[in-house]
Amino acid sequence: MSRSDKPPLSSLISTHDFEAAASHTLTSKAWAFISSAATDLHTLRRNSSAFSDITLRPRTLRNVSHIDTTTSMLGHKLRVPIFCSPAALAKLVHPAGETAIGTACKEAGIAQCVSTSSSYPLGHIVAAIDGHAVETPHEVPVFFQLYVDKNRENTRKLVRAAQQAGAKALFLTIDLPVPGKREADERVVGDAAISSPLSGATAGNDAKGGSLGRTMGRFIDDSLSWADIPWIRRCAPGMPLVLKGVQTSEDAELAIEAGVDAIVVSNHGGRTLDTVPASILILLELRRNCPEVFDKMEVYVDSGFRRGTDIFKALCLGAKAVGIGRGPLYAVNYGHEGVLKYIEILRDELEATMKLCGVTSLDQLHPGYLSTLAVDHLIPSRPGKSPPGRVGSHL
Repeated sequence: MSRSDKPPLSSLISTHDFEAAASHTLTSKAWAFISSAATDLHTLRRNSSAFSDITLRPRTLRNVSHIDTTTSMLGHKLRVPIFCSPAALAKLVHPAGETAIGTACKEAGIAQCVSTSSSYPLGHIVAAIDGHAVETPHEVPVFFQLYVDKNRENTRKLVRAAQQAGAKALFLTIDLPVPGKREADERVVGDAAISSPLSGATAGNDAKGGSLGRTMGRFIDDSLSWADIPWIRRCAPGMPLVLKGVQTSEDAELAIEAGVDAIVVSNHGGRTLDTVPASILILLELRRNCPEVFDKMEVYVDSGFRRGTDIFKALCLGAKAVGIGRGPLYAVNYGHEGVLKYIEILRDELEATMKLCGVTSLDQLHPGYLSTLAVDHLIPSRPGKSPPGRVGSHL
């Protein structure tokens, strides 16, 4: 198969099919940038493999003829508990880039979070979404993901512009003070013409290689700390603040103290620091060590979600919504229609999982639908917290 020969969209029936098609049809640089992860790829693999170690406990003989998958994020209704996580440079895959992802989100009734390293200005993306006609209107939110610039005035201007463009919340990424070492991306020479209009960053090549993530991430401020949260709030008055990249129960508790509106449990899709736990295990750690976080703020999760069963398990552990990042980039290989089909595949799989587990609405989900025995020993316990094995209904 040549790089121009894509299988027909109608032949793709799982999210894995989109990845396989992208591996054969994207340019070498686009594929390296999107698919790569940090160093030895352990976390990349574990993000997906950990789901099979958490097993389902279906309940039967329940009327599941009507299913409700609706939820909300920060007060905004979603048709499905899914959102498109921020993912940079979608134009590498398709000329419409983030606008195709956004219009598909509108049609599917889910939220989109636009990256600081987007291929298009936020206002351009929002205008495309607003102008996209759909049969069933969905007032879906657009969120803005922020990397803080070493030049703090640049950040202040960027946040103000995001507010003016209509962003409904600010997702502050906290797990990337420096870009991860993504060796597959380093090995492919970058194109100096690649740039992001929001961050102003441009691609480059040097003695270390040509990683887009590294060379375009040089503006990121590695001095950002918890003490800066009030300053971020002042930059975006009245705008909900979400911390993206929480990876421990200790930091989840600090997020509560900081008074943010929500957190995203995330390891950046394994792209930043290798050998950190799979995101679903981090969510399990929160459930064990600081369950109060789920009552005090909304908790989202991303990194490695490829199946409706994956989403179901995260929701059972307390996640309000699940983010998909790489997937929409693989799917935008087919434009707006590809992203829409990708989302609908996950929706169909989630609905089927709910029915097969005897669930008709998301508010019925709880850890009792899971057995975590195979991974309980991987969850760190803290002094004064519950001992291992106190989450699922296997007690």
